[in-house]
Amino acid sequence: MENYNFFAMVNRMKLIDRWALMHNSSKENIAEHSHTVAVLSHALALIGNKEFGKNYNAERAALLALYHDTTEVITGDMPTPVKYYNEEIKSVYKDIERAAGERLVGMLPEEYKGDFCPFFEKEEGDKELWKLVKAADKISALIKCVEETRTGNREFEIALKSQEEKIRNIDLPEVKYFCDTFLPAYYKTLDEHTK
Repeated sequence: MENYNFFAMVNRMKLIDRWALMHNSSKENIAEHSHTVAVLSHALALIGNKEFGKNYNAERAALLALYHDTTEVITGDMPTPVKYYNEEIKSVYKDIERAAGERLVGMLPEEYKGDFCPFFEKEEGDKELWKLVKAADKISALIKCVEETRTGNREFEIALKSQEEKIRNIDLPEVKYFCDTFLPAYYKTLDEHTK
């Protein structure tokens, strides 16, 4: 029987640290980040369904989020200021991500490739869910900034303001609802949660 490397490579997500250009009080790897984004994507989809009459597949949103940064086991985590520096770099990086996704899918048996391709090659049918994943990704970055500044890490002060502005500019009612209803709790300490 032939051996395949896909899941062993996915397991390496825990080895890729995020926020490499900044001093961190607490390290965050892409496996942890992907879990957070999956939880948030699921929540945004449920909010859309229950509060705004949408018909999102919440479980699918969580699954897309779980794999959204998997290509970084090949590319590494490119810092956002570099990745989005200009359109040329952004375009080249998208090509690199696409090639990394193809390489990962190539590490699967033929009969499984179709199940995993949508995580790396965005399909039209998932377009609305990917918007939720992107929003959840930004919320996750905001949460990281909140956690770092709450521990006194001044390195994240400007990033916190920038992320708060980015979140305010997301035109999705699910995001506004989440931010009004659930986000304030992230600014609290454990003792404040248990009062």
